Amino acid sequence: MSLDRMELLSQHGCFGGQQRFYKHMSAEIGLPMRFGVYLPPAALAGQRVPVVVCLAGLTCTEETFAMKAGAQRLAAQLGLALLMPDTSPRGAGVVGEDQHWDFGVGAGFYLDATQAPWAGHWRMESYLLKELLPAMATEFGLDGERVGILGHSMGGHGALTLALRHPARFRSVSALAPICAPTQCPWGHTAFNGYLGQDEGHHAEWAAHDASLLMAAKTAPPYPGGILVDQGLDDKFLAEQLHPEALEAACASVGQPLTLRRHAGQDHGYYFIASVIDDHLRHHASQLA
Repeated sequence: MSLDRMELLSQHGCFGGQQRFYKHMSAEIGLPMRFGVYLPPAALAGQRVPVVVCLAGLTCTEETFAMKAGAQRLAAQLGLALLMPDTSPRGAGVVGEDQHWDFGVGAGFYLDATQAPWAGHWRMESYLLKELLPAMATEFGLDGERVGILGHSMGGHGALTLALRHPARFRSVSALAPICAPTQCPWGHTAFNGYLGQDEGHHAEWAAHDASLLMAAKTAPPYPGGILVDQGLDDKFLAEQLHPEALEAACASVGQPLTLRRHAGQDHGYYFIASVIDDHLRHHASQLA
């Protein structure tokens, strides 16, 4: 599978590999989409290397993780490609799409909306699973059978939920300050009410995109090799929005190995991510080897 009208926007030599940014016409979204990909030296030499999908958070773009996380140095050494999709459709012309920083543009929540007017273009789950990921093997010679997924904040929610909804597609998963229980927090209520419908009568749709509820519904550990989650204790969103304790309890209830590390003095931003990203890359490399 190839991406329609894929255009290289820029490429940058980086630790012996290349950080590239592309634009293409998305069939699933119905609009142009952008993504970043880091190709390590091994990939440029023709090896079929594993890929880690890196999902960014609210207000971010395909450039944010690439520019701020500092992941390329170790990815080059480990032979990992990094795929960085944008966080939502852009330019859909939907009324209100850019009025709120936590909903609409920059806030796709990595799901397929079912409610008008969002259902027409806000199809991030289908875009990633049916379009972008399958094209990686064709376009860049990456190993589509060895795929991991990680994410930050809203992207952490996406990484956990997509991994739990599609365990056959992802061999490894980790998250940084993820939204662990969106059915229980304001960010989740805003997104789910808009994209999936009012809570009354939509409990199943909401639960299907809540990592803690998805985990609790499992009958066996979906990732026996373990899940890694890092959370800063100085994160201003921790108490109201993130609820890592809900994921911790759900994992314990099904015997899912979880390494949940809580860090004093760390907040929600990319200084925190840069401090722990190497451990996440090693976590994925070990399970994708």
